[in-house]
Amino acid sequence: MTQYLLSVWGAEEDVAAIAPEEMQQAYAQVDVFNEDLKSSGAWVFAGGLHPASTATVVRVQDGEDVTTDGPYAETKEQLGGFWIIEAADLDAALDWARKGAVACGAPVEVRPFQDEPAS
Repeated sequence: MTQYLLSVWGAEEDVAAIAPEEMQQAYAQVDVFNEDLKSSGAWVFAGGLHPASTATVVRVQDGEDVTTDGPYAETKEQLGGFWIIEAADLDAALDWARKGAVACGAPVEVRPFQDEPAS
């Protein structure tokens, strides 16, 4: 089985504009989705993230550590959360992503993890 990253993307200002009762509904839907993942055996790990403004970026330049506040990417949409799942193939991962997108009300990107190098 291949592991896939299902990443949730959105504009933080759009999320901030969601009414509290709608946000609670989305949380409840995601809880149901998470339970479906777990009961199917596809669940590996998942998590929601704090806003991109809480990020710290670490770079090494000329052997020196340089840290900056905020997200690395200058973009409207930011990573808001993710699931790591195991699926038989891309079609199965895409089906889970569709269900996740419905549950959280946001786009979900699907990316396979690289295979471990042979020892």
